[in-house]
Amino acid sequence: MVRKLKYHEQKLLRRLDLVNWEASGGNLAEVRALRRYRVGRREDYVHYKTLARAVRTLARRLRDLGPASAAFRARCATALLEKLYGLGLVKSRQSLAVCESLTAAAFCRRRLPCLLVKLRMAQNLRHAVTFVEQGHVRVGPEVVTDPALLVPRAVEDFITWVDASRLRQKVLDYNQERDDFDLAA
Repeated sequence: MVRKLKYHEQKLLRRLDLVNWEASGGNLAEVRALRRYRVGRREDYVHYKTLARAVRTLARRLRDLGPASAAFRARCATALLEKLYGLGLVKSRQSLAVCESLTAAAFCRRRLPCLLVKLRMAQNLRHAVTFVEQGHVRVGPEVVTDPALLVPRAVEDFITWVDASRLRQKVLDYNQERDDFDLAA
């Protein structure tokens, strides 16, 4: 009943299996995470998963060290927890148990658009990704146009609008804080 596909249609659908689409298309949870956090490239999410897996295995190895290396284990555990806390991936520096439950979603939550929504600079992730891609946001002195930027805790306070951004002007108008000098520029 179905017609034979033409050459260019076969070429487009070469990697797609319409019968076993769950196996060929990837993990459904991964697709949900890509949509939820507005991750544009699947390679970024795969990279986040491998980093989270590496941190979990490192935490397990540190936990399983014997009592003879207790000083080394404590030193490495505090260094790992300090690094993850500085990146904003864990909420506390108390124990390795938080490292063993680290997921790729923690990395996605530290992306710049997610922090824009958290800081109430954007209404939703779609708008936040658009703002970043259009160059309305800067982190410190640098204008950022890549939404895949992971922002550490130390830099989180330096997320602002670009000086020449229309969005910044609208916010200043709304708050009645716009200077007359800015109107001339």
